[in-house]
Order: sequence, then structure tokens, then C-alpha cells
Amino acid sequence: MSVSFARAASDCSISGTLADWGENSTGHIDLVSGGSCLFPIRMRGTVNASEISQKPAHGKLKRLNISTFEYTAKARYKGSDTFVIKATGQGPTASGTSVITVNATIK
Repeated sequence: MSVSFARAASDCSISGTLADWGENSTGHIDLVSGGSCLFPIRMRGTVNASEISQKPAHGKLKRLNISTFEYTAKARYKGSDTFVIKATGQGPTASGTSVITVNATIK
């Protein structure tokens, strides 16, 4: 199952694959220094809860609602960053908690 991420700015690209509920996943984002990305968690079914499990070291991560987060890279920083989102939900074939690790490349 693929992840659908909304694009907040032209300098933001996001990719990754989410498995089913209860399975861990990894995503990748590329953005410019000081840039930001909005991305919803899109898995079949319903998101029942979500939280930031690990904050990024070189930017800010904000939960906008139960299924949408916004990452903003620190101005003038170039390099990598990582953050983790934990989401619980229920779909047609599985339910449980998924840990989504997102690796950011800031250019």
C-alpha cells in the first residue's frame, strides 16, 4: 500500500510505502533548508490515534490533526534529520499500531 503525502511547497518531495495497520514503515522527504512539508497518514481504514514518537533534531514537527503532520526544516541547516510518528488505526483486514520512521534530506 503506498503512502499519499500532500505537497505543501514546490521544494518538498516525499516518498515511502506504508504497510497495513500494525506494521512499521519508513518514509523519505527531501526539502530545502527552512522549507516545510505537510503529509497525511493514508492507510486503508481509520486513524484512531497518532503522536510524535521521536522529535526531529534539526527541524520542527507539528501534529495538525489526527492524521496530518507538518515538518519544517531548520533555516540554514543542510544535512539529514529523522523523526518518528506512531499511529493506531483499523482497516478492513488489519488493525494495530504502526511506527513510521521518516528520514529527511535537507538541501
